[in-house]
Amino acid sequence: MLMLARPLTAPVHYRYGGDAHCFRPGEVHLSNTTEDHPPIQARWHDGAVQAVTFPFPLLDQVAATAETRRPKPVRFTDLRTTSQDTARHLIATMDYLATSVRDRPECMAEPLVAGEAGRLLASAALAAFPNTALTDPTIEDRRDSHPVTLRRAMAFIDDHAHLDITVADIAAASHVTIRALQYAFRRNRGTTPMGYLRQARLQQAHRDLLTADPAGGLTVTQIAARWGFFHPGRFAQHYRAAYGCPPYRTLRRDGR
Repeated sequence: MLMLARPLTAPVHYRYGGDAHCFRPGEVHLSNTTEDHPPIQARWHDGAVQAVTFPFPLLDQVAATAETRRPKPVRFTDLRTTSQDTARHLIATMDYLATSVRDRPECMAEPLVAGEAGRLLASAALAAFPNTALTDPTIEDRRDSHPVTLRRAMAFIDDHAHLDITVADIAAASHVTIRALQYAFRRNRGTTPMGYLRQARLQQAHRDLLTADPAGGLTVTQIAARWGFFHPGRFAQHYRAAYGCPPYRTLRRDGR
């Protein structure tokens, strides 16, 4: 398991091999870079810390790189973030997930929410820490990013939006790399594969809101979570932009 940590009130000291690291309060960092990371000696002072773990294979589900251009699995190469900007983004993601998902266990019970939350965190970590994934498109990626690839991907997404599919699953079904898939969507649709998946799930949530019995006790939040939307406010924003009204009005169907 990979652990991200951020001491909140006191520093933490690590030592492994011949390297020593000290992280001050507020500094987000990795406690290990690979599954076979050398043993680490850690010295924690009394105080609070924010920490989260996720499995290493999650990185390969979101790393937009050609299979032949990186070691497997993707590895981090440093415990420190590449910049203050990437650190701030990672911290914001951790805080967002803490308030949107962790504190709402009923939301995490939905498979799509759990999957999306994990991949969101993995993507932020890949953007924040040096790693072995190479994301520049190859000649093959550009060649493969044609409309046929796009149609395959869209059909797969439409048929599997109810499942916890990843961008790696979509790329495999389209017989291209993740990077080629992303390039195809950006060039032909002006969006991303996961953006299109979100649209497909929003349509399904809209259908459920239309067909739900308003007196049955089902809430907008429950329907949103069923389709992977774990932040009610953001779901409402996406829904209003697509359908011109807040989702609760569709559920009530009373026009008020």
